[in-house]
Formats: sequence, C-alpha cells, structure tokens
Amino acid sequence: MKPTATLVPLGTITAQLGDQIELGSGPKGSRLISDVVSVELDGDRVKASLATNDAADWLTISDSGTLGCLDVRFTLITDDGAYIYVEYSGRAEMETGLIATAPTFQTGHDKYLWLNRVQAAAAGVIDENGKLIYSLYEVQVSLP
Repeated sequence: MKPTATLVPLGTITAQLGDQIELGSGPKGSRLISDVVSVELDGDRVKASLATNDAADWLTISDSGTLGCLDVRFTLITDDGAYIYVEYSGRAEMETGLIATAPTFQTGHDKYLWLNRVQAAAAGVIDENGKLIYSLYEVQVSLP
C-alpha cells in the first residue's frame, strides 16, 4: 500500500516584514535577515497574532539571485491566550514572489495540542511592500 496526502485548508497567514539587514555573500549564499513586525493567523480552528518581538526571517539567496531559502520563526498568541511557536523553511521564487513553505507548530495548551501533530504546507506570495499572504493547509496522510 502506498500512502496518500490530502491538503485540508487550515487558514490564512498574513505577515508584514520590517527592517532588513543584508549580510552579503557567505558560504551558503547571500543572507538577508528581515524583522517580522506583524503576523495574523485566521482559521476556523485557530485565530492568533504575533505574541512577541522574536519573529524574523533568515533568507539565504542563491548566487543567481533567483531562489531564496527561508528559515522563519515566530510565536503566536491565540485569541483565547494560548502560545504557539511556529517555524518553517521553504523556497521563494525571487523573480515572482511566490513562496512554498512547510510550517510546524509547538504548544503546550490543551485546546491546541492537535497542532503539535500537524505538518502544514503553505503557498504564499510577497508584494513589493513586504506583505506576505499564505494559504495554509494541513497535510493529512492516509492509507487507501
């Protein structure tokens, strides 16, 4: 038997990037560090916003400048006071602004423990003002 995967809508993430630091080219490519100044997660099962100022995007850009490798981390607080740590990596098409990521979640709050088991996938786009919009999906794996 071969397992299959289904994408189940989980919500929308909207984020705003802030100040950036360009580190220049290193052994893995050019590094760009961006503050994430706001995040909103809006879904049927969870609604949350940025909890602390710990959010950042550590982007590594290929030598050709066309591919970005994301390393993003932030902490959310839900509308009912639960903390959720989010981290994801992914790929960004620098010429189009299209992004594919694979978020995971960590929480100790009883109501949201289900998130600890979720492997998510997100399809995103960034505009010229540093606003990111992601369609967030839960990857559900099953056997036929």
